[in-house]
Amino acid sequence: MFVKICGLSTTQDVEAAVRAGADAIGFVLTASPRRVSPEQARRLVAAVPEGVLTVAVFRDEPLDQVRRDAREAGVGAVQLHGEHPASAFAELRDLGLTLVRATSAASAAGASCGDFGEDLLLLDSPVPGSGESWDWSALGEAPPAGRWMLAGGLAPANVAEAVALARPWGVDVSSGVEVRRGVKSPELIAEFLREVRAAGRG
Repeated sequence: MFVKICGLSTTQDVEAAVRAGADAIGFVLTASPRRVSPEQARRLVAAVPEGVLTVAVFRDEPLDQVRRDAREAGVGAVQLHGEHPASAFAELRDLGLTLVRATSAASAAGASCGDFGEDLLLLDSPVPGSGESWDWSALGEAPPAGRWMLAGGLAPANVAEAVALARPWGVDVSSGVEVRRGVKSPELIAEFLREVRAAGRG
């Protein structure tokens, strides 16, 4: 199962995520306690080995800023949070990066990855980015088609249950592996990955 650890802001965080076996690492380039600058993101990206996807996370920034900051950060993917039209993904396609559409599960009934031209779809809680848990079981009844990630309130203690209920292609975590807001725990990152891998084998 694909695992993204998001909101990393230090080299130590990156090393912990890579060591634990993360498939993708997210850097927040929008308003957040976890925000890093494009310059900081570039330095962190340099610590990520080939084969691990690096993702710049945006919300509501103009597309020209997204384009500029993503290039400066040197990431392999751009994640757009919010209700972006398909034209936004089409406009960014020439960057040659993986495009991730992140939206609330509440507004994604019957969704499929690729509906808006994205490469990956991320379904978050009704309050995206809040870290709040929500009813994952509804997705299990009619999960999206294609490569989609579950997010929102995930943590080592509940990710196995969430995977069993929603049957996602991947999972995304940020606050669930923090000891306090914006501060990641290497131990929680490693525990989260262990729980996901065990659930995937189940």
